[in-house]
Amino acid sequence: MSDGAVRAAVEAVWRIESAKIIATLTRTVGDLDLAEDLAGQALLEAMEQWPVSGVPRNPAAWLTSVAIRRAIDGWRRRERLDERYAYFARELENDASRFDDVTWDPDRIDDDVLRLMFIACHPVLNRKAQVALTLRVVGGLTTDEISKAFLTPKATTAQRIVRAKKTLTAAKVVFEVPPREEFSSRLGAVLGVLYLIFNEGYAASSGTEWMRTDLSSEALRLARILAELVPQEAEAHGLVALMELSASRFGARTTPTGEPILLADQDRTRWGRTQITRGLAALARADEVGRGRGPYGLQAGIAQCHAQAATFEETDWKKIVLLYEALRQLAPSPVVDLNHAAAVSMAYGPAPALEFVDKLVAAGELAGYHLLPSVRGELLGRLGRNEEARAELLEAARLAGNERERAVLIAKAESLS
Repeated sequence: MSDGAVRAAVEAVWRIESAKIIATLTRTVGDLDLAEDLAGQALLEAMEQWPVSGVPRNPAAWLTSVAIRRAIDGWRRRERLDERYAYFARELENDASRFDDVTWDPDRIDDDVLRLMFIACHPVLNRKAQVALTLRVVGGLTTDEISKAFLTPKATTAQRIVRAKKTLTAAKVVFEVPPREEFSSRLGAVLGVLYLIFNEGYAASSGTEWMRTDLSSEALRLARILAELVPQEAEAHGLVALMELSASRFGARTTPTGEPILLADQDRTRWGRTQITRGLAALARADEVGRGRGPYGLQAGIAQCHAQAATFEETDWKKIVLLYEALRQLAPSPVVDLNHAAAVSMAYGPAPALEFVDKLVAAGELAGYHLLPSVRGELLGRLGRNEEARAELLEAARLAGNERERAVLIAKAESLS
């Protein structure tokens, strides 16, 4: 087997199984940082041994077993220093033998991955640290990949991850699912991080590409895993539904050269029907286990309206307005208010929608947010107030961080000249 083939095999295994491997190691050795180091040693050994011995029948089990044996080696080197290390080594050796069994199923999702998600999204970490650590230890992305995804310097990302681990250690965070009374709020943090990652991929906030589908796909993969781990949590299924239905439009959202195609202009035959089916199934699952939809379920309901409309004009905008009004009650925010105003404009015309938007402008809560002048410019244009509309769209273009989006806004402004 060539070195290139082995490297590809190792990368594939790591991408699919890293969360389970890291989670298992963290539970075994009780230290996230050490778990990552041990996994890294196992990957290096795989690169050395697999070209000769071939890829094992169960590569994830092989990597886990080797990593645990390296932990045992480390404990034994310290055996003479402290008898406690000898005890830990014996315990670990018993644990490691479990992974020698090729019947160990790496596809089986157990609570270790869930524990790992709760650690990465622990409330002692800020949101940026939660996102970076989740992508690193649960998603298996490298520091370089995370830096490219969020357009941050590699050194900054690396420092953020290191600081996050140190914070977890200092706070003595334990490797466990939180107690039931804390479960909802902690699960909310995990869902929030996955939602943020998906949205950054769906409409990139900066850079030269409008979408980063790999980022969204990673968030969707993790959300699917999470939903299977907590099958009775309606919002987990609601988030999966929202992601599946939104991702179904990826193939129609850009031209072959990457220019954005807005919703009204998309070729709906290019929407992913299989993904829509999965999204609707996830939403039905959320409805089965929930007692009314939460914020993610409501947003999935909005995405459902789009997915089931044969054309843009046939979209049930009045139902979308109702869903946004429910969302405003459950999860009020100025961004939700702005989206509600956009839906009102489609259902009832631009004039009443402009009243909502002007209230947001007066409140000043979305100052600097490019979509506020963007929506206002759209509404003014539909009302025939072209000069004002043009000024708003150019202001939106000035504020936009994404180059593709900026070009669309400038083109709209120029069309009003």
